Amino acid sequence: MNYKDTLEYLFAQLPMFHRIGAAAYKANLDNTHTICEFLDHPENKFRSVHIAGTNGKGSTSHMLAAILQSAGYKTGLYTSPHLIDFREQIRINGEMIPEKIVISFVEKYREQFEKIKPSFFEWTVGLAFDYFANEKVEIAVIETGLGGRLDSTNVIVPELSVITNIGWDHANLLGDSLIKIAKEKAGIIKQNIPVVIGEVQAETAQVFSDKAFEMNSSIVFAEILLKSQRKDIGNSNQQSFDIFSGKHLLFESLVLDLPGLYQRKNILTVIESVLKLREAGYFIEDKHVRE
Repeated sequence: MNYKDTLEYLFAQLPMFHRIGAAAYKANLDNTHTICEFLDHPENKFRSVHIAGTNGKGSTSHMLAAILQSAGYKTGLYTSPHLIDFREQIRINGEMIPEKIVISFVEKYREQFEKIKPSFFEWTVGLAFDYFANEKVEIAVIETGLGGRLDSTNVIVPELSVITNIGWDHANLLGDSLIKIAKEKAGIIKQNIPVVIGEVQAETAQVFSDKAFEMNSSIVFAEILLKSQRKDIGNSNQQSFDIFSGKHLLFESLVLDLPGLYQRKNILTVIESVLKLREAGYFIEDKHVRE
């Protein structure tokens, strides 16, 4: 198989949510656990940060991965879906997974995987985790695909769980109320693993607090602890923010090349996540955040 053949197989033969909708959604993690067993449990061979949410999880994932990379960590990044090239979903230090790795993975495991009929997303998670483990990444930022509790990525035990916010995404699968959807997203909260919630929402805050209490996990709400002030720098392609903790200026003039006023919320989530990783022993200086 060449790369084109490999992609045709992945896109055409496997159940894919963006093509067939809910039929591609597996309401359990059985296939993912089986795939991880086939691969000798790569999910246990690298540290990770797990990110869920309705909006902002992609921006948050990319920003956090960039900071970790700037701090000198060999950093994996798994996001979905891709825009142009499938390989955008799986990166190490910003570089897409090589075509030859995708080809060899599919050729090696195709017969074995087909016995359990995995979805496109389950295949991709297996590929990403195997690649990160083989390349010995020091930490990977892992974005959920859909929901949280039953998302294929939810086999990891991360250093930190992050939930950006809750909206009406995939209500037909995750629940017909924000509380039900929040409970699905809260499924990424693990025993004794700290959690950062980005946006404070009256309907869902208690869901996260209750889940964190149940799992004996510390929880913080970034929007309560931190505030941002946007500064006009006369550039439509960039934004600048001052970040405050109370009246204390934590970061002055952080320049961000992502547009949209909603990035004001995402950047608070990212900064609070950095503070939590520092508490856990990660060496991340202010200059790394700025870079």
